[in-house]
Amino acid sequence: MRAETIKGHLDLLLLAVVGDGSVHGYAVITELAARSGGALKLPEGTVYPALHRLEAAGLLGSEWAMSGGRRRRVYRLTPAGRTALRQQRADWGAFTAAVGAVLGAVNPA
Repeated sequence: MRAETIKGHLDLLLLAVVGDGSVHGYAVITELAARSGGALKLPEGTVYPALHRLEAAGLLGSEWAMSGGRRRRVYRLTPAGRTALRQQRADWGAFTAAVGAVLGAVNPA
């Protein structure tokens, strides 16, 4: 999938994965790939800065934890993050319905 296709939707995708439970950064990357059937294989250089940006915006919180014998930063949604995820899901639903209506419209010309 082209990077341009994901632009503008990365925050929603990351919030959705973290919204299912606390998770470390690399697990976010693997979960995105798994849920998308491999279509969303995003590089660390895309995901980690976005996670840090979402944390700075107050949508994610994090703490250090041990996982698999390694110290990793584990992310979780904040209350503001839950609100943002709910709103972005609603916005996405409205957007896909509108695009679907346009793409599915029959043009008699």
